[in-house]
Amino acid sequence: MSTDLAATEIPDFMTTLTDAVRKKRDRPSASSVILALLQAETTAKQQRITYPLESLIGDWRLWFTAPRTHLQNGKALGKGLYVPQFAPAQISFSREDKLLISNQIQLGSLRFKLTGSAKYFSKKNLLAFDFNRMQVCLFNRAIYDGKFRSKTMASSFNEQPIAKLPFFAFFLVNEDFIAARGRGGGIALWVRN
Repeated sequence: MSTDLAATEIPDFMTTLTDAVRKKRDRPSASSVILALLQAETTAKQQRITYPLESLIGDWRLWFTAPRTHLQNGKALGKGLYVPQFAPAQISFSREDKLLISNQIQLGSLRFKLTGSAKYFSKKNLLAFDFNRMQVCLFNRAIYDGKFRSKTMASSFNEQPIAKLPFFAFFLVNEDFIAARGRGGGIALWVRN
């Protein structure tokens, strides 16, 4: 079943998440954003919402993150934070002859970037990946660009079961922002660059 949450009646959690990514001032509290993300995740599971890979392609700036959070008795447990603007983090998905992922963070003039292969399981909205290259740049000049110790050998990535790979389980995707839970249990909200 493929559904777009934004196309139906707008649930309260969508209003909270939209305010979180659009407002510079008076944005929702971290606990409100966590609750909204958990409600979006629950809704996506209940409605069996699926998203096509094409909706993920592009560059996404990490906006909010909450490690190891969950619902208990209707309350959101865990702490989260808006990612500071002075340390932008970005995830990118591109498709050339295969699906590629890159993840980077920048602190002043220093940029750290990981790239690798990815595969998408649309029935479960799972994007498994394996970083195998690392680049470190200072003032936009590469000071290291080479192999990165990966979970698998690049040649065997496609044969690896998802249980052995890091992944994101996407539960909310629209043209402005995406949200997913990582293999480690944390949830994140990214906005389109």
